Amino acid sequence: MDSFFSPLLAQYAYHVSSNSDFYGTPGGMAGFSGATMLGLLLLLGAGLIGFIVQQRMMHFMNTYSQEPAPYTGAEVARRMLEENGITDVRVISTPGQLTDHYNPVDKTVNLSETVYNQATVAAMAVATHECGHALQHARAYSWLTMRTALVPLVGIGSRLGQIVLIIGLLMVGVSHDPTVAWIGLALFGTTTLFALVTLPVEFNASMRALAWMNASGIADRAMHGQAATALRWAAMTYVSAALSSIAALAYYAIIILSRSAGRRD
Repeated sequence: MDSFFSPLLAQYAYHVSSNSDFYGTPGGMAGFSGATMLGLLLLLGAGLIGFIVQQRMMHFMNTYSQEPAPYTGAEVARRMLEENGITDVRVISTPGQLTDHYNPVDKTVNLSETVYNQATVAAMAVATHECGHALQHARAYSWLTMRTALVPLVGIGSRLGQIVLIIGLLMVGVSHDPTVAWIGLALFGTTTLFALVTLPVEFNASMRALAWMNASGIADRAMHGQAATALRWAAMTYVSAALSSIAALAYYAIIILSRSAGRRD
């Protein structure tokens, strides 16, 4: 979340300090335009949603980390891969917490030490979810292919977008032309596109995990329901991240529009 709010707050400070109408209006607060207030509310709302979702996800993961399962995360992952005919993917342990991921480059399911070693419902849910990504890769799932193709573009956009955007906003004050600012926003928007494309990838991986759990009989009804709850809230963190990215994009767009309108008046 900090990666979004730090540049936003910095840019907001610049926006207010350079807006003479803010200081020229009696009472100060009247200088906030309705559009600017809307942008701030979007940011605050997205941040609040993200905080709530994160807390709920951690609650269920911690709760189901106390619920025993018949196999460790590593054992479940290897069994899921084997039963789906995937023999070229390794299951390995990686240091840290919440570091679980599938790496399509070296074809490894990377499980955090806790997930790898423990036999709990939470470990089973996380391990099968990551194997769901391995299944997507093996089956050439279109949304995963698209997300992978976006990675180089997002790398460029995330590095240059905010720089070009701030330069563009400065140019609005000099040349009255918002073109560069809009280019910067478009570059920054690649991160939003990536966040949106990630949603079907994550939800589908969880669906594959739950479907295999049900078909394999590895989890009874209670464990299956608990795993479904844990995975649902984990997926919601990606939804909240997408909302935060959209809110950031909208906020920057509002700043460009308001400054452009102010220069024309």
